[in-house]
Amino acid sequence: MTSNKPQTVAGQDQSDPMPAGLGTAEAAARLTRDGSNLLPGATPKSAWAIVFGVLREPMFLMLLAAGGIYLLLGDKGEALFLLGFVFVVIGITLAQERKTQRALESLRDLSAPRALVIRDGREQRIAGRDVVVGDLLVLHEGDRIPADAQLASGQVDVDESLLTGEAVPVSKLPDPVVHPAATIDKDHPAALFASTVVTKGVGQAVVTATGARTAVGGIGAALANTAEVDSGLQRASAKLIRNLTLIALALALSLVLLNWLWDGRTLMESLLSGIALAMAILPEEIPVILTVFLALGAWRLSKSHVLTRRVPAVEALGAITVLAVDKTGTLTQNRMQVAELVASEERFDAESADLPETFHTLVEFAMLATPLDPFDPMEKAIQAFGHARLTGTEHVHDDHSPTRQYDLAPDILAMTRVFATTRPEVYTLATKGAPEAVADLCHLPAPERAAIAREVEAMAARGLRVLGVARGSWQAPTEGAPWPASQHDFDFVFLGLVGLIDPPRPDVPAAIAECRAAGVRIVMMTGDHPATARAIAAQVGLSERAEIVTGPEIAGMDEATLRERLRSVDVCARLAPEHKLRLVRALQADGQVVAMTGDGVNDAPALKAADVGIAMGERGTDVAREAAALVLLDDSFASIVQAIRGGRRIFDNITKATRFTFAVHMPIIALALLPALLHWPVLLLPVHIVLLELLIDPACSIVFEAEPAAKDVMQRPPRPLTASPFTLNNIGFALLQGLGIAAVLLAGHALLQHYTDWPEADLRLAVFSALVLALFLLILTNRDLRHAAMFNLRADNPWLARMFAAVTVVLAAVVLIPGLRDVMGFASVSLPPLIAAFALVLGCGLWLQGLRLAWERRLV
Repeated sequence: MTSNKPQTVAGQDQSDPMPAGLGTAEAAARLTRDGSNLLPGATPKSAWAIVFGVLREPMFLMLLAAGGIYLLLGDKGEALFLLGFVFVVIGITLAQERKTQRALESLRDLSAPRALVIRDGREQRIAGRDVVVGDLLVLHEGDRIPADAQLASGQVDVDESLLTGEAVPVSKLPDPVVHPAATIDKDHPAALFASTVVTKGVGQAVVTATGARTAVGGIGAALANTAEVDSGLQRASAKLIRNLTLIALALALSLVLLNWLWDGRTLMESLLSGIALAMAILPEEIPVILTVFLALGAWRLSKSHVLTRRVPAVEALGAITVLAVDKTGTLTQNRMQVAELVASEERFDAESADLPETFHTLVEFAMLATPLDPFDPMEKAIQAFGHARLTGTEHVHDDHSPTRQYDLAPDILAMTRVFATTRPEVYTLATKGAPEAVADLCHLPAPERAAIAREVEAMAARGLRVLGVARGSWQAPTEGAPWPASQHDFDFVFLGLVGLIDPPRPDVPAAIAECRAAGVRIVMMTGDHPATARAIAAQVGLSERAEIVTGPEIAGMDEATLRERLRSVDVCARLAPEHKLRLVRALQADGQVVAMTGDGVNDAPALKAADVGIAMGERGTDVAREAAALVLLDDSFASIVQAIRGGRRIFDNITKATRFTFAVHMPIIALALLPALLHWPVLLLPVHIVLLELLIDPACSIVFEAEPAAKDVMQRPPRPLTASPFTLNNIGFALLQGLGIAAVLLAGHALLQHYTDWPEADLRLAVFSALVLALFLLILTNRDLRHAAMFNLRADNPWLARMFAAVTVVLAAVVLIPGLRDVMGFASVSLPPLIAAFALVLGCGLWLQGLRLAWERRLV
C-alpha cells in the first residue's frame, strides 16, 4: 500500500516534495535552474550544414562549372544568371529542409516520453523533459522511468539491462529517506535510473537527478543519438540515382568529345553542351520527393491522431492486408464498468440502487484481489464499484497491504493476493481471473463447473467480460514455512462472477466496413472469453464467421495447421501475449502484411514482429509505444483506418511525382542531346535547364505532395509490400509521355527550321515556351490518369493554381524582360513564335491524351 506519511528527504529543504508533490511554481523554478530533462542528443541540422550539403550536390557543382565557363567565354550576363541561381537553389533547399525538419521535430515532440507526477496534490501527465529534481513520480508496470529517482513507496521490479546488460529484472524496495543522487549507492535497493523500465508493480519515487546528470546521461551522447533508418524506397532511389549519375557523366563526356572532335565546336562550347546534358539527365528531385513526402505525410497523419515513430513505416501502411486489433479500448470505448454480479444463483444488475447483502462478500474479495491504485481498466472499474457500493461497511479494506501475490501465468489465468490476519501464520486469500481458471482452483465438481460455464456463456453472449472471484485461507504448518509454489496448492471457495461491460465505439462499424471495402481483413485478438469476443465482433460488424480460435487451441497447433486455421477465423480469444506473436508470424508466413495493435509490456515482441506495430497512446505502456512504429493518440480504431487511407494517399502521390519527374526529364534530355547529334543550333543551355529545374522541384515537392486522396483509395485492394514507384510499368509510362513530348517539340523545331527563315533565337523561344507549358500539362495529366488533363484542373489542390501562376510569371519574365531575354538567348516577342509554341503545346496535349487512352485500354 502507498504510505500516507510524509517523506523525509535527506539534504533538501522544506520546499521538497511531500505527498502533495512539488508546487507548479517551484517546479518551474527548478526547470529554469537545472534545464530540461534531456539526454545529450542530435541537434537539428544547421543552415550552414544544409548549405554545405548543397555545395556537394552534383547539380550544384555543374552549375558552378557552367558559370565558370561562361566567365571564361566572356559572357558575364549568363555567368551571373547561373551563379545567381546558385543562391536560389540554396534558398529553395533551405526552405524544403526547414519544412521537413519542422514536421519531424513536431513528431518527436509528440513521441517524447511522458511522465506521471504528483504536483499540487494531484496526478498530472507531463512531458518527460519537464521532470525536475524533487518531482514525485507515479510508476506503473510498463513505464519507462524518466529520470534518476529513489523509490519512496510501493514495490517494483525494474529492467536495467540498458545500463547493466543483465536481462533479469531487479526488485526495488522503498526507502522513506530520499538521498541526493551524488551520495546514493548505485546498488541501493531503492535506486531507480532513467531510461530503465518498470516490469512489475506500482510505486512512487522522488527524482534525484535529471538530464545529463543521470546515470544514463553519463554514458555519453551516442546512446541518445539514434539515427533514422532509410526506408526501402529511399534505399532503392539512392541506388537508382547513383546509376543515373554514372550514365549522365558517361553520356556528357561522350557528347563533349563528339562536339569538340567531330562537330568542330570549341572545347568550352562542348563542355557547356555536356554539362547541360548531365543536368538534364539527373533526376535529383527523387530523393527530395521521398524525404519530403514521407516526413510531411507522417506530420499529416499526426493530425488524424496517429503518431509516426518511425517514418519508413508510412510506406507499409498502404500494403496492409490484415489488421490484428485488440478489443478493449480499440474497438470499444475502454470505459469499463461493472454491469452484473452473480452469486449464490442470484443476479444483480448494476443499474439497481442498492447492493444486496448477498453480493457484499463477492465485491469485497474482488476488491481485495485488485490493487488499490490499479492500472488495468477492469481493475479500476472493480475498485470504483466497490467504493461506491460498500464505503462505510466492514467490507472495504483500503488499509490492508498484501503479504504476497501470485500473478497471472500462462497455465493459470488467475491472480491471488495474500493478506495477513490477526492470527499468526493464518492468511486470507483473494483470487480473481478467468472463470474457468478460478473454478479449477476451487476444485469444484463437474456439475457446478458446468453450471458456471453456462452462466459465463450467457453473460459473455451479452457482450460482458466475465471474471470469477474466490476466497481462501492458508495456515502455515510451521513458523517460517515456505510459501506454496502454485495457487493450486491452496483451498478456495468460489464466490461468484463479476460481469464488466465496455461498449463499442460508435465509429467502429463504419470504419470496419471501410476496411472491408479496401480489402483489409480485421482479426480480433483478445484475452476475453470467446462468447464476449463473438458478441462484440457481431455488434461492430467485424465478421460473419462464427468460428473462433482460442489460446489453448493455438498452443496445440503446429505452424502449418495454425496458418490454415487462420484463413477461416477472424476472432481469436483467450490469448496470452505469446500467442499474439505466433499469430502475427503465422499470418506473415501466409503472405499477409500485418498491422497489429498492442498496449502492454508483453505485447512488445509482437508489435516489433508486425509489419506495422501500432501502440495505444492513452492506455499503452512506454515499452509498447517504443516497440511500435505508430502510436494511436486517441486509441481509436477509426484512426487506424485513417492511417491506412493516409498511407495509400502518400504512396499514390509519390508514384505520381516519380512518374512526372521521369516524364519531364525526357524532353529536356532530347532537346539537349539531339540538336548536337543532328548538327542543329543548340536549343537548351545550362541556363534553360536551371530555370526548368526551379519549376520542376516545387511541382514535385509541393504540388504532388498536397494531392488529396483519390475517391476510390479505400475501395481498391492493398498494394503488394514490394510495390515501388520505380517499377517498369510506372517509369515506362513516364518515359513514353516524355519521349512523345520530345518528339512533338523536335518535329516542330525541324518543320519550323525547314519551312521558315526564323533565326535561332525565335526557334528557341517557340520550343522553350512550349516545353514550359508542356511541363504544366504533365502535372495535370499525372494527377489522375483516369481523366483528361483539362478535367484535372479541378480545384481540390490549393497549390495547383499557384504553380500555374508561377509558371506563367517565370515564362513572362524571361520572355518580356530584356536582360533576362538576352541571357536566355530569346528573340523579342512576336506573334508567330507564340502561335507556334501554342501549336506545339496542343500537339503535346493530344499525345498525352492519346497515350492515356491507349494505356487505359491496355489495363482493362
